[in-house]
Amino acid sequence: MTATESMTRPTPAATGYRLPRKVLALLILAVFLLVAIVASLLFGARSVSLSTVSDALWHFDPNNGDQGVVASRFARTVGGIVVGAALGLAGAGLQGLTRNPLADTGILGLNAGSSMSVVLAIALFGVSSLTGIMVAAFIGAAVVMILVYVVASVGRDGATPIKLALGGAAMAVGVGAITNAILMVSDSTLDQFRKWQVGTLSSTPVETFIGAIPMVVIGALILLSTARVSNAVAMGDDTATALGFNLGRARLLGSIGVVILAGTATAVAGPIAFVGLMIPHAVRLLVGSDYRWLMPASLLAGPILLLVADTVGRVIAPPSEIQVGVMCALIGGPLFILMMRSGMKSVSL
Repeated sequence: MTATESMTRPTPAATGYRLPRKVLALLILAVFLLVAIVASLLFGARSVSLSTVSDALWHFDPNNGDQGVVASRFARTVGGIVVGAALGLAGAGLQGLTRNPLADTGILGLNAGSSMSVVLAIALFGVSSLTGIMVAAFIGAAVVMILVYVVASVGRDGATPIKLALGGAAMAVGVGAITNAILMVSDSTLDQFRKWQVGTLSSTPVETFIGAIPMVVIGALILLSTARVSNAVAMGDDTATALGFNLGRARLLGSIGVVILAGTATAVAGPIAFVGLMIPHAVRLLVGSDYRWLMPASLLAGPILLLVADTVGRVIAPPSEIQVGVMCALIGGPLFILMMRSGMKSVSL
């Protein structure tokens, strides 16, 4: 290299510092989450101004109708953040630890297990409190996850991704049939269960969502600790074992984290499908397949989808609204198809 070339070659200081792509993607997701939070507070069947939102948050007047609207939306917004983060991260953790791109709390039967457990608790024990429903949802999710893994482990190849997906689908059908059978013979159970089953953020007080935050934090910390194992599992169980990972212990730990996240989200908002399936695939387009980045990105992207779905559901047919569980499927389905058509690459079954 000549002296002239060395003098004319731009230095890193001259070209300016550029953030790594993955860090930039997380920052973009954080900005979109902030926008979704503000939109959730502003828009609905009755829109309010930004100044009204500010006054309601810092100087709440119970006699002001607009501020009352903001207060009700604040509860839904907190719920969207808590539930969306739990479902997004749970989906990413399941897909990583099972090496299954179709893994999701709905597809693997966890939502169906929670629903059946809640129905049994209402019908047999008269449970009506949120605490009782939350405990029932946890138990149902845990039992179904254990059963799915045991069923998938039968045979020479063990719990392969395709066997987990098939086992989860079969389990969801079976426990769903039990749930429907109970609801058909018990009108009182159906009345209580209907409000919980649809998947909604509208009927739960903000104190409940805030109370669920510690459980979500515990589940998130547990699942985030398995990110390195998920990266190794992507190369195959034999490779992960050769690298020194204890897959049995890691999957047990990850399963506990998933059950805590899915059980909490289902208990406070009902069974909301599709978030855990779509979000990891969407953020994989932004940050790649490294679960050390994929899991935090899913933690941010889950609330974005849930808040957008809830806001759109409020403004699409005023004064009525479409519940967030329905809107997630209506919005997420077409987006998932678009991602597939644009060349989305997932782990092979």
